Amino acid sequence: MSEARLRRIQKEISDCQKDKLTRITLIPVDNSPFHLVGAFDGPSGTPYEGGRYEVDIVVPDSYPFQPVKMKFITKVYHPNISSASGAICLDILKDAWSPVLTLKSTLISLQSLLCDPQPNDPQDAEVAKHYLTSRVSFEQTARHWAQAYAGAPPTTGGDGAGAAKAAKGGKVDQQVALAGLEERHVVQFENLGFERGKIIDVLKRLNYRGTNVGKVSEDRVVEELLK
Repeated sequence: MSEARLRRIQKEISDCQKDKLTRITLIPVDNSPFHLVGAFDGPSGTPYEGGRYEVDIVVPDSYPFQPVKMKFITKVYHPNISSASGAICLDILKDAWSPVLTLKSTLISLQSLLCDPQPNDPQDAEVAKHYLTSRVSFEQTARHWAQAYAGAPPTTGGDGAGAAKAAKGGKVDQQVALAGLEERHVVQFENLGFERGKIIDVLKRLNYRGTNVGKVSEDRVVEELLK
């Protein structure tokens, strides 16, 4: 079994090296064919466009009869990807796995996942809530993460600029932008004497973004800040 597993993985790596169209790569870690780093481009027409996304891949002993273990190395703002650990919620990495799937086809499925989030089956509940309540704000934040972590080029013009600019002088506050919040809301509670980091944590938890702002009273925010 181990020799068949090795031959299959070596063939998959070789096939990937020959394929120049998809720009999907597989690089062994410490020369081990069973621990790899996969990478692919962020899909066009999405907030992830222009970024390059790396995935940690561990091939189990029973491959291909059990799914590979994958998690994102590159930080991604997406409902089905943990913003903290890079863990992925995708059926083919669990019970929908099939031995006919390959490392490349699985990475293509991850690429497709960036095009088609499934917020009702989330890995990151907070991000899913953001996606469902304020799509524009979510996309601004996802784009900012792509620029901050995946090497995507800065956006030109006004698109996405609101989430990434502070109120004074148009300076970028990374912590606020990466949380998908607006600087003016943070400043509003700073002026009441609360610490900036705690304000950001509370506003994230309450999903104080987009149209949802009108559904969360200032008193509720203050109550949480006082805890």
